[in-house]
Formats: sequence, structure tokens, C-alpha cells
Amino acid sequence: MAFTNYSSLQRAQLTFDYLHTNSTTHEFLFGALAELVDNARDADATRIDIFTEPREDLRGGFMLCFLDDGAGMDSNDAASVIQFGKSAKRTPESTQIGQYGNGLKSGSMRIGKDFILFTKKDNTMTCLFLSRTFHEEEGIDEVIVPLPSWNASTREPITDNMEKFATETELIFKYSPFKSEQDIMEQFRKIQGEKGTLVIIFNLKLMDNGEPELDVTSDPRDIQMAETPPEGTKPERRSFRAYAAVLYIDPRMRIFIHGHKVQTKRLSCCLYKPRMYKYASKRFKTRAEQEVKKAEHMARIAEEKAREAESKARALELRLGGDLTRESRATLRQAQNVAITLRREADVKKRMKDAKQQALKEPKELNFIFGVNIEERYLDGMFIYNCSRLIKMYEKVGPQLEGGMACGGVVGVVDVPYLVLEPTHNKQDFADAKEYRHLLRAMGEHLVQYWKDIEIAQKGISKFWDDFGYLSAKWHQPPSNELRYKRRRAMEIPTTIQCDMCLKWRTLPFQLSSVEQEYPDSWVCEMNPDAEQDRCDAPEQKQKLPLSVLKKEKSQEDKQKELTEKIRHQQEKLEALQKTTPIRSQADLKKLPLEVTTRPVLEVSVTLSFEGPALCLRSL
Repeated sequence: MAFTNYSSLQRAQLTFDYLHTNSTTHEFLFGALAELVDNARDADATRIDIFTEPREDLRGGFMLCFLDDGAGMDSNDAASVIQFGKSAKRTPESTQIGQYGNGLKSGSMRIGKDFILFTKKDNTMTCLFLSRTFHEEEGIDEVIVPLPSWNASTREPITDNMEKFATETELIFKYSPFKSEQDIMEQFRKIQGEKGTLVIIFNLKLMDNGEPELDVTSDPRDIQMAETPPEGTKPERRSFRAYAAVLYIDPRMRIFIHGHKVQTKRLSCCLYKPRMYKYASKRFKTRAEQEVKKAEHMARIAEEKAREAESKARALELRLGGDLTRESRATLRQAQNVAITLRREADVKKRMKDAKQQALKEPKELNFIFGVNIEERYLDGMFIYNCSRLIKMYEKVGPQLEGGMACGGVVGVVDVPYLVLEPTHNKQDFADAKEYRHLLRAMGEHLVQYWKDIEIAQKGISKFWDDFGYLSAKWHQPPSNELRYKRRRAMEIPTTIQCDMCLKWRTLPFQLSSVEQEYPDSWVCEMNPDAEQDRCDAPEQKQKLPLSVLKKEKSQEDKQKELTEKIRHQQEKLEALQKTTPIRSQADLKKLPLEVTTRPVLEVSVTLSFEGPALCLRSL
């Protein structure tokens, strides 16, 4: 049925109240900030600067800014930003983080009431303004988003409707912190290259005491939670610098907070005795089943279109008959070409459907990495990533749930593809709780195996921690800062650092002089003392991880089945022995169902007797 047939039907409308409702999915405030960092990473940015600008006239007293050097957006790209639930990044095979087309809106509106976006791409400068303040003061219920654009070279408006452009800019001047076109152009100048994006959030959310939720003054290098955290709160839940350091499993984009570089971490490189365990399971089916249904639907539609086009082409050929005019031939050729194109598309969709149906039957493979955190042993647990983005952290599994010293200090890391487990919209949990629990159980089983493999318990857990400077019986006490213990820890975990130019990771050779050394924000390959890795064109070395396997102990039920099978097998042998068997040669003797063993299973007494020319075997 043609779309025009639906023109008289009611449309769902998005009211501005939804902007607030949508933002409440972010219970963890740093998760809202991370949404804007994710957008920069998905735009292939190599750097993002997160900083504040004081504005006492605005609620909260400052504006929070995110400036990246990514791909930027033209006016069409920016228009897609205001479409809720639409994302060009949303494909099952995508390695990008964004999937729902919702992060910028929900994240920004969780931090403040208003945001304004400035972006440059292809000689175009575009401004997007989304403001709850504007809607409240104007009494407007539906969402209205001014979206003016300028030519980057001439600074002239890009529009075929100057009245609309004037209205858009007037709203921005009235309700944003930028009151003139000169102010607007000043923001575009902060994007120093030919492309990039600047997002500014203002009129920030406040706590009950009237203070902003974010503390940007206590530490000039950090953004912290303003509320006093409960005792035992992990650093990543107090400090955005700490959270940003582990936000990605393989960080490439440089992150700066207030002009100071975040020392991002590759977690597996920060652990003592890391090991990898390969895990495969057919239990993760929900996402794959959803993709199969989509593929089947797309294949069915494509097949219907192809058949319809082929039918039209055949009907046209019959109708034209012997008409060989040039115009008729062109019309027929066009119809046949359309049919051929649609048939190819249908074949492609069918192959995709078949591949996904086959993939549904195959087990999903994951890599579990475990290692010991000898720098801060109380910071242990599982870090679960999805498409390289951190979703859950410090998840206790296996023996760690009991709170003893067994497996204490061990950190696990896994990157789960989108097709295995789907994250929730706020990227703080997984949508299928049952399958996620299965993942944690599997990690718990492998954690037990890792603990056996590294043999800490066999050599003495207390002695192990004493060797690294943990001299207090209190688990949460930090290790000794004596130089000998610092050196001991540093010898076991080589320093890995990212080049500020080529963005490759380098592992530095151990040097006693570097134990307490702090590295500059602008560290580059030529500073590397390793002569083979002291230039940017040298390939990045992969971390060498020992590969171990899970050795599953047999259950009591399996052991009972095995014993029953052995007894049955021996009974069959006994029955065979009870039969008289003539033995006329050495070859006949070898055919007897006898088993040579040092452990007697069943005592069988046999005698040999001669009956005629043949040797016979009987049981007593």
C-alpha cells in the first residue's frame, strides 16, 4: 500500500517533556558524560577536550564543553541528530558504540537543561540548538530545534528561506549564552581544523542544596561527583578522569580534561600474570534470533519486489510483441534492468539471511582475560565491555562473591560483541539479564581455573601479597611505598604508553630509574628507549598472552555414568570368556577379548584343556 494512503492517519508526536523523561535513563551521571565521548570516538576523532567555561549568569555557574576533531557534520547530518531512535551507526556488524541515535540527547539533557552544538564539515558550519528553557518560556509542547548553517569560507548563510534562518538565529541569540553572530563565529573558531564538533551544555542540573552535581573546582585536572561518595566507592564512580581511563578496552582517541591528558589504560597490560581463556557457548541467542528475523523479513520483501519487477518485464515484453521501435526497446530494456537489479538485491538479502541462520546454530566465541591487580588489590572484579565500550565494572564472580582471599585481587576483562549481548540504552547494563548471568557464571568458572593455573594459593596467599608490599592484614590498605616494593611491582608490570602522534601503544623496557617517573602528556615514540620501537612507523607490538583452557571437573552424575559403563563393558567381556573358544593358532589367541591391566577389575579363573587337536579356553 502506498505511503500516501496513510496521510489521513494520526501521527505520534514527541513532546518536549520527553526530553527530560529520556534523560532519566542515566542514573550514573558519568555515563551521561561518556555518551558525548562515545560520539567523538564514533566520529573517528583522535582527540577530545572536555573543559568548563565559567558563566555566573547561568544555572550551575559554568558551561560544560566537549570539543573533538572528528568527522564533523553537514546540515543533513546534523538534522539526523534530532531524530530520536535513528542512527546511521546501527548495524549488527558495526564496531561503533552508538546504536540507538539517542546518546547525545539523553546524555546532554541529563547533565543540563540546554545544549548547543557547533560543527564543521565540507566547508559548511552548522549550529544545532536544543533547549528545554526555550520550550518552557515560550509554552511550546512539541520539540522545535533551530538548525542554521553558514558557508565556512564566506560566513554567508546557507538557506533558501532567509525568514526561517532569521527566526532560528534570533532564538539562539535569545535563549543561548551567545547573543550575536560574532559570538557564534567565535565558537566555530574553537574547531581549529576543517572538521570537528563542539557541544556546549548549560543551565546544569543541581542537587537539593542548590549546587551543581559536578565538582569542577576541587581538582583542576578532573571532573568529580559533587556529593560525598559512600565509603568504599570505587575511583571510577568518583572521578571522571579515572572512569575515562578505562572507558575503552583498546583506547586510541586521546582524552583531555581541563587541558590535561587522561592516561588511558589497556587493562590487560596493567595486570600481573595475565592469561587468556577462549570460551564458546550456544546460550547467547537472543540478539542473533532478532537479527535472523530482520534478515528473513528483508529477504522476503526483496524477493517480492524482484518477482514483481520480473513479472512486469515479462508482461511488457509480451505486450510489445513485434514492436521493434527504438522507444519500445528502450522501455523494455529499462524494465529488464530494473528486474535484474532487484533480483541481485534479493539474492544478496537471501545470502545474508542464510548466513545469519547458520550463525545462529554456531556457538558464540569470547576471550576472557584474567590478571592480578598488584597495584591496588582491592580493586578487583570483572570489567565487561561491549564493542570496546565499558558497560559493567567490578562485577564479582565465582569465589569473589564469598569475600575471602581466594581469587582476591583478580581482574577479568571481556569484550562482548553486539551480536552476542545487547547493552541497554544508557550503556550501563545488558538488555537480556538471563544471558548476562550466564556470562558471569562462565567467567566465574574460568576465574577458578585461572587461580589454579597461577598457583598463588599453593605457594601461600599471604606470602604472595607480602612480597608486593601488602604488609597490613586489612585488605583495603594500599601497598607499601618503600622503593624496594615499588620496584618489585614495577618489574612485574611493564609500562605501556600511547604515542601522542601516531596513537600506537608502546611497551617500555624496565629501567630502575623509571620506577617513580611521570611521563609527559605529549609522549612520542622517539622518547622510547627501545631502539626497535622509537619511531612512529614501527608496527605496534601485540600483547603476548599465554592461552589456557578450562579443565572441567566431572560431576558426580558423570562419574556414576562412567562407572556404570565400565561395569557393563567388563560384564560383556566376562560373558565372552564363559564361551568355549577353540584356539588353533597365535592369531586366534589375539582375537580373545582379554585386556591386559595391572589393576584387576573382575577376578576370572580360567583353565586350559586339550580337546582333540585344538586348544580350548574355559572359565571356572
